[in-house]
Amino acid sequence: MNNQSAPLISIIVAVSNGAKTLQKCMDSVFMQTYKNKELIIIDGGSADGTVDIVIKNSDKINYWISEPDQGICSAWNKGLLQAKGDWICFLGADDYFWDLQVLERMTKSLIELPTGIRVAYGQVMIVNEREEGLYLKGEEWNKAKKYFTQYMSITHQGVMHRRSLFELRGRFDESFRIAGDYELLLRELKTGEAMFIPDIIVTAMRQGGLSSAPANTIEAMLEFRRAQKMHGQYFPGVYWVMAMIRVYIRLVLWHLFGEKTARKLLDLGRRVYGLPPYWTRT
Repeated sequence: MNNQSAPLISIIVAVSNGAKTLQKCMDSVFMQTYKNKELIIIDGGSADGTVDIVIKNSDKINYWISEPDQGICSAWNKGLLQAKGDWICFLGADDYFWDLQVLERMTKSLIELPTGIRVAYGQVMIVNEREEGLYLKGEEWNKAKKYFTQYMSITHQGVMHRRSLFELRGRFDESFRIAGDYELLLRELKTGEAMFIPDIIVTAMRQGGLSSAPANTIEAMLEFRRAQKMHGQYFPGVYWVMAMIRVYIRLVLWHLFGEKTARKLLDLGRRVYGLPPYWTRT
């Protein structure tokens, strides 16, 4: 553990066949102006050159391993066993810190938080494959908490977890394929409070991750419900139902009109609500 003015921050990166993007992810960690940090790479036995990239950077990595695992929650748990940080964050190989001062600016807020606040978060920029910013995700907790018991209303790549969260609530449930981060945070936030740190874009998240792929969206929603039932919410809330309806509308449009036309229709709907285009830019 480190002193309060410069807490150690652990960055855990889970990767599986991420050779195309891992170097940028790691560089965004290496180049942070905040020095009291550690990088942990958990690779799931990649066969695309990922391990070669890790080895090339091994002098700047605090811990790494490459072996088959049981999914992303399994990888995160392996990382937690090695993490020494006072605060811990999780990135995928497709993600990267938005700028070089992210950790330095985040830390200024983290050191002022009451010890009872174990979850802090900023905004996340959703980007496409060309790294063009599509829209920001992340809002004040007093707004996000209204939805959180029904679906993931904060973006995990923008979250800092106090070490005591895992000491008190345990590690990730490896029976979840997609929504393990939601279930873990639900243990804490169904009764606890989080803190939104304004004016900081923490990470860029490339569209196309596991939970955002169309084929996985329904599975993610069903895992949200399973997590809710585990924590005493036996009936779906109205926001979950509305979100599920939107998922089915999207899939029906895909089926009836094909992907290209469906994307145009979905963005037309976004414009009606004053939202920027998204589907036609990914």
